[in-house]
Amino acid sequence: MRLHVGCAMWTLKSWQGRFLPHPLPAQERLRHYAGWCNAVEGNTTFYATPARDTVASWTQQTDPDFRFVVKLPKLITHEGRLTGVDEPLQAFLTAIEPLGPRAEALWIQLPGSFAPTDVPVLARFLRRLPTSHRYAVEVRHPAFFDDPRSARLLEDVLGTAAAEWIPFDTTAFFQSPPTSDAEREAWTRKPRMPLRTHALTDRPIVRYLGRDDTARTVAGWQHWVDTTAGWLREGRSPTMFIHTPDNADAPALARRFHDEVRARVPGLAALPEPVPVEPLTLF
Repeated sequence: MRLHVGCAMWTLKSWQGRFLPHPLPAQERLRHYAGWCNAVEGNTTFYATPARDTVASWTQQTDPDFRFVVKLPKLITHEGRLTGVDEPLQAFLTAIEPLGPRAEALWIQLPGSFAPTDVPVLARFLRRLPTSHRYAVEVRHPAFFDDPRSARLLEDVLGTAAAEWIPFDTTAFFQSPPTSDAEREAWTRKPRMPLRTHALTDRPIVRYLGRDDTARTVAGWQHWVDTTAGWLREGRSPTMFIHTPDNADAPALARRFHDEVRARVPGLAALPEPVPVEPLTLF
């Protein structure tokens, strides 16, 4: 029984001197982030396949129980739409091989235009993937949430492949108008996704978007505290990623979420204590 928590990235300028020492070489930032959280979203791989040596450095900076949810490149999911992508897919799989079991799942985020009529394409793609990895799919077309038949169709395909459905919960964020510049920017970019709390596998993965106000973020995740505690009692090992529009407090919020779940499930092991960070000075 284990709960992994993390953020959308492992370094952010506003974290310097708070969660990460400053100055700190780029190749050391993941190591210090891993003192706060035990998982991270691999969003950078969406834009380009990393060098294998770069991925190997990620393993050197993290403990064996740290987990990455690594996003497939957009060349595969958005440009190729899962068809005719054997070459970039193999290059990606080769690049991330050093992660080994640290790769909790390979994340197949599909564009909003990927509709129920495209599910057979996803089914063919999943059948061709190596069984050495777990897979998790994020869809954004409204029909998968509004139409029960479309949802069942997708669930059947994912179930056959033992793949998970990643919900991106933005309901708390869109409950009321934005109040900060970061929220106003996110208001135009983030998808308005319905709430989905059903897990398909023993390794559910959730992405949650709160607000820049901590109290509202915490209030909005209470149903996830209940759901996550329930999953743990069932013997599942979930992963929760905490987002806010500015992500300024995301590492601390991720730890707070873990603490709230642990209060419900006392057998859950605590996160390790982060290395103290010296405060920034003027000189």
